[in-house]
Amino acid sequence: MQPSLHEHAAENLRFIRDTMASAAAFTAVPGWGGVGMGLTALVTAAVAGPPRTDTLWLFFWIGDATLAAAIGLAAFVWKARRSGLALTSIASRRFMLAFLPGIIAGMVLTIGMARAGWQTRLPACWLLLYGTAVASGGALSVTAIPLMGAAFMALGAAALVAPAAWGHYFMAAGFGILQIVVGLIIARRYGG
Repeated sequence: MQPSLHEHAAENLRFIRDTMASAAAFTAVPGWGGVGMGLTALVTAAVAGPPRTDTLWLFFWIGDATLAAAIGLAAFVWKARRSGLALTSIASRRFMLAFLPGIIAGMVLTIGMARAGWQTRLPACWLLLYGTAVASGGALSVTAIPLMGAAFMALGAAALVAPAAWGHYFMAAGFGILQIVVGLIIARRYGG
């Protein structure tokens, strides 16, 4: 039995819609969430101070990362819902699949480096791997995102060769100032 013209047209429209959705840029990166995340990093850099091998310094930054993740996730959900983007869309899933490996690698290396007593070099590790995650996920997003990822990676490379005592300045520059500046650009140009 031949499909009706209506069924054939509906199937073609579904194919076109799915193709366009899979090729679309991911635009739910939350600019205002980035600003909030950056502000918490500036406070943490000021309070935690230079990297140390004690657990208090590490707990300050793990606490900030947890708070920043909650801010980023809430802002992502808010922006996606406001713009009508499904959280389970192809673009959202691709962004997360590209973003998460760098974040997971950072978590694993944090444990290993802390156990080895290398906390003073964690700022370089975190900046490099967050930059990798942002650049990878950002390849599927607006131009500002992969550029921000590259800037984070450059800061991480600089932090690696700079004195370890400067780590909090690099953290403030990347997770604070860079995150705020790009967040403001995204909020202004891409709707929040």
